[in-house]
Amino acid sequence: MLRSDLVFLRPLEADDLDFLYALENDPAVWSVSDTLAPVSRYTLRQYLDSAAADFHEVRQLRLVLCGTATGAAVGTVDIFGFEPLHQRAGVGIVVLPEHRRHGYAQAALALLLPYARQVLQLHQLHCTIAADNAASLELFAAAGFRTVGTRQQWLRRPGGWQDAVEMQQLL
Repeated sequence: MLRSDLVFLRPLEADDLDFLYALENDPAVWSVSDTLAPVSRYTLRQYLDSAAADFHEVRQLRLVLCGTATGAAVGTVDIFGFEPLHQRAGVGIVVLPEHRRHGYAQAALALLLPYARQVLQLHQLHCTIAADNAASLELFAAAGFRTVGTRQQWLRRPGGWQDAVEMQQLL
């Protein structure tokens, strides 16, 4: 298990259904996850049934981010879009609103980066962040990601189009 004094990352479990239902159906998260509609419990149950599949087969990995003090789930960390030939993948972190700004995401990235390099044998991780998401831009920069470009009008939002910042870290 990936663990620090503040957080630990664990695989999805069948009893994470209610947590995932709340997370996936939070409209505040939809803008960063390309979601347009609520997700049913049935769909999430099917997802949980297949969550233990091999990373190299399904090309993604979702870990539950938990606070060490309570053991409660506070968010998720995703590695997605794995490209075996190029040994790269995208990374995303979502922390429930009431648990933000407590250092959980930073601690999770500190655990995830060596895991991605040593265990998953990735060469690089990348992320796409809305240009106005200062907290995420700061988080990934502090973790050693560097800005490699800006995609103009990349994200469609209720108020119009928004730029997205591309960041990457060579592991």
